[in-house]
Amino acid sequence: MKKIGFLSFGHWAASPQSQARSAADVLLQSIDLAIEAERLGMDGAYFRVHHFARQLASPFPLLAAVGARTRKIEIGTAVIDMRYENPYYMAEDAGAADLIASSRLQLGISRGSPEQVIDGWRYFSDGLNPGEDDAAMGRRHAEKFLELLGGKGFAKPNPRPMFANPPGLLRLEPFSPGLRERIWWGSAANATAVWAAKLGMNLQSSTLKFDESGEPLHVQQSAQIRAFRSAWAEAGHTRAPRISVSRSIFPLMNDLDRAYFGRDAEQEDQIGFLDATTRAVFGRGYAAEPDVLIEQLRKDEAIAAADTVLLTIPNQLGVAYNVHVMEAILATVAPGLGWR
Repeated sequence: MKKIGFLSFGHWAASPQSQARSAADVLLQSIDLAIEAERLGMDGAYFRVHHFARQLASPFPLLAAVGARTRKIEIGTAVIDMRYENPYYMAEDAGAADLIASSRLQLGISRGSPEQVIDGWRYFSDGLNPGEDDAAMGRRHAEKFLELLGGKGFAKPNPRPMFANPPGLLRLEPFSPGLRERIWWGSAANATAVWAAKLGMNLQSSTLKFDESGEPLHVQQSAQIRAFRSAWAEAGHTRAPRISVSRSIFPLMNDLDRAYFGRDAEQEDQIGFLDATTRAVFGRGYAAEPDVLIEQLRKDEAIAAADTVLLTIPNQLGVAYNVHVMEAILATVAPGLGWR
């Protein structure tokens, strides 16, 4: 059994070929898609965060809206770029959204990916500490965020407050118990997966990873998952961790599916560079008849090792088409792989 969620990057484009032509379209369709996913029996509705782009950005208004319109489905991110975040304000937003959603948030956070603008985080962030690069700053913000979610008081109360205070140091409010255990780290490297495990974060491994061995993506991710689990056990955490991998999976059920994705049936992993020195492996997509998909996915070592699969969806094709894709996976692929 596996949890199955969708992951939307929330693209929009003012194009006749797009069903999402504005930010309002994407936001409202994201809510509708989560409602439909819950109706189908999907386990999660996840959203990507990018800044300075025609995509979903700061996620908490959307997460709160989805939480208010659904009852069971997990609601998450994959991922929030922590270079851009104020951990204090983020802890308040996250607490409020989680309470609205009745403790269903699953927040994926990370250092982030290459940006649309040069050092865009500088417009949002308090800057770098001496000797620190932007990746280290993102991890520092993440550690502070985790600390704040613990709910321990840290701020000295005003002796003459406007409203009566409880005794002792004050914490940020609203506080949502249990949210600290539902934070995931989006890791592109084995070392950061180990770091996340030591801090008690769950693991998200995406459709790209730093190329650390030259092997296929799913093999490298499987090794990353083993390293994460080993570090988790060594840290002595008392709960079991969760691990997700993201995949593009499209059952070819009709002529429209074949027109959209049939040409991707033979796709393989790709190698590229995230910057001048960082070589990465980008995972293949899966598009085939359901029986073929089942055999292909059965060989994916990372999917086998994870408890959650996030299906990256083409949101610009609209709610109805993506409901069709999710329904096809649940009905024709998931049972054959033992996911359902």
